[in-house]
Amino acid sequence: MLYYLFEYLDKTLDVPGTGVFQYITFRSALALMLSLLLSTIYGKRIIRFLQRQQVGETVRELGLAGQNEKAGTPTMGGLIIIFATLVPVILFAKLHNIYIVLLIVTTLWMGIIGFIDDYIKIFKKDKEGLKGIFKVVGQVGLGLIVGTVLYFSPAVTVRTDTAKSDIFKVQTETVITPAPVEEKSTATTIPFFKNNEFDYAELLAWTGEGYEKWAWLIFIPVVIFIITAVSNGANLTDGIDGLAAGTSAVSVLALGIFTFVSGNIIFSNYLNIMYIPSSGEMTVFIAAFVGSLIGFLWYNSYPASVFMGDTGSLTIGGIIAVLAIAVRKEMLIPLLCGIFLVENLSVVLQVSYFKYTKKRFGEGRRIFLMSPLHHHYQKKGYHESKIVTRFWIVAIMLAILSIVTLKLR
Repeated sequence: MLYYLFEYLDKTLDVPGTGVFQYITFRSALALMLSLLLSTIYGKRIIRFLQRQQVGETVRELGLAGQNEKAGTPTMGGLIIIFATLVPVILFAKLHNIYIVLLIVTTLWMGIIGFIDDYIKIFKKDKEGLKGIFKVVGQVGLGLIVGTVLYFSPAVTVRTDTAKSDIFKVQTETVITPAPVEEKSTATTIPFFKNNEFDYAELLAWTGEGYEKWAWLIFIPVVIFIITAVSNGANLTDGIDGLAAGTSAVSVLALGIFTFVSGNIIFSNYLNIMYIPSSGEMTVFIAAFVGSLIGFLWYNSYPASVFMGDTGSLTIGGIIAVLAIAVRKEMLIPLLCGIFLVENLSVVLQVSYFKYTKKRFGEGRRIFLMSPLHHHYQKKGYHESKIVTRFWIVAIMLAILSIVTLKLR
């Protein structure tokens, strides 16, 4: 909202200095600082409120060191992340921007699903929480909304010809060139390859002429799958103090770099990447989101004063998925969100192998001491802080490698 106020002051009343609000970098910096302040200052008040409401974690006996000490720790701390993200976004972002609208909807949508799950666990005394089928329905619903908007909205366009525009070239003579074209497209980016745009519509080329108009049959299911997978991956990663929030902050920060360069014609031209008009505005949202995650770590680092619960973990996963899809970097998710992927795979492998061996040998066997993977290391005797720190280091390495793909092809 402040963006529109300062835009009015600048363009209508010509108040000196108010034009600085036009810069994404300035508004992102303000969003980051405000979200940090909100999450650290008001986070304590939210924690006290949760304690008064007896919103305490019910710990299942898993035989892990220090597990019993966590009983009663307030959960639903994801409310801190949601609050500290949305307030700066509402104040500093362009609320008419289609990408900002999608991210706000994603935050509220996944936050509500996670809140219902936590509410059932705590107040209904049901350790299973919201039934898995209802979670999936909610994730699929969000995927339908995001996929439909990104495919059909006229505000979502791309340019893949930035390298041909020669905006840095000094013209020595008058040359008439065609105007750059911004077009609807289901193109995405394949990392580590030159000429790395891939259009989902090409998967339907075998159907004959006019196949492009049916690209939504591929694109929307892909969006649904990615949102479901990443949100569940973030949910599984949230198992020990500071793990999900820390690794997510690293991944989101990397996505912030992608959104900034993809939404800037100068940088996209220099890097020879797809230019996505208006996508740079997501940098403001990302700044606020990173600030809220770091501020949340103030209370969530070992020993945690609050847990994010599904309210936070599902929201984090949903936001990361939508950001990656919107900036056409969804194929980087296995690398950028490698921690989520490994945590997910450890559970899938463990369950599958246990069922297979039980059917074949009459006795279930395990690959890991316990899944998700972070519990395996706890069982091996590693302290929580050591596990979290090492996972953070791995997340940083993966984020750096992801950013390097801008030039490493």
